[in-house]
Amino acid sequence: MFAVFRRTFLKHSRISSKFLRFCIQGQPTFQTVTNMATAITEVSSTKSFGGWQKTFKHDSEEVKCSMNVGIYLPAEAETDKLPVLYWLSGLTCTESNFAMKAGAQSLAAENKVIIVMPDTSPRGCNIEGEEDGWDFGTGAGFYINATEDKWKTNYRMYSYVTEELPNVINANFNTIPDAMSIFGHSMGGHGALICALKNPGKYRSVSAFAPICNPMQCPWGQKAFNGYLGSDQENWKEYDACELVKAYQGTPLEILVDQGKADNFLKQSQLLPDNLVAACAANKTAITLRMQEGYDHSYYFIATFLKDHIKHHMRYLNA
Repeated sequence: MFAVFRRTFLKHSRISSKFLRFCIQGQPTFQTVTNMATAITEVSSTKSFGGWQKTFKHDSEEVKCSMNVGIYLPAEAETDKLPVLYWLSGLTCTESNFAMKAGAQSLAAENKVIIVMPDTSPRGCNIEGEEDGWDFGTGAGFYINATEDKWKTNYRMYSYVTEELPNVINANFNTIPDAMSIFGHSMGGHGALICALKNPGKYRSVSAFAPICNPMQCPWGQKAFNGYLGSDQENWKEYDACELVKAYQGTPLEILVDQGKADNFLKQSQLLPDNLVAACAANKTAITLRMQEGYDHSYYFIATFLKDHIKHHMRYLNA
């Protein structure tokens, strides 16, 4: 009877046989906790360029809700360990925007790199006000760990992206755990920059499309930081790329940023790339800012220059 139960249980679960023995025999193991914390469920799977564009969901310990994650797995990921690129999307996006609009699958297949695309915030947490606007709350987690009482339990996207998510990905897929890089767009570009700057050596490279470079000085950032972190602006510096790069003393970075000159949000002083360039210069951190004539804030812009960004990251991921 136990053998039948064991086969049935394991067929429908990612939980290990060690956990099964704990359930039956009462023998706790460290592996039990790890496997429970990294269990995922496949939601969708579509073949693309020989590999698979998939969506998974899992119960997050950091943000205390179910999170969806998109992932592109090149064909080689079935047998070989591959490096990982983490993509962070912008305001209002989900895990699917980049997968559907950027055309990344062919580039990931060609370069044999896994791309992971998390959602942009917790969802369905029933926090008063989380659905009131498009630039705060749901779809607008800003990749920080909130400290204000109302938000601090769920809005921990910084720890989710930098700690929990890599653990989940490395536990479930053929990855090279120490070969990961990060990039993103707009709010996600801000997220990529701060994740790299706050964790020297964790990510081999970083790049961004039209990032919110100096959130302390722009309306989007001020609204988010005041809501999530409170009114003390000293606390805001922990999540502002311009402030972080001024004090950066870690592994040398070569930051790549593309910015469209026709981007309305650039004209509205939401992005402030020149501030980032100045902050990098002050601390002798290498940055390439490419101002692209005629391009706006859309995924057409991202798709146009995505190949350059993948090439930038593969220089370091294959080193």
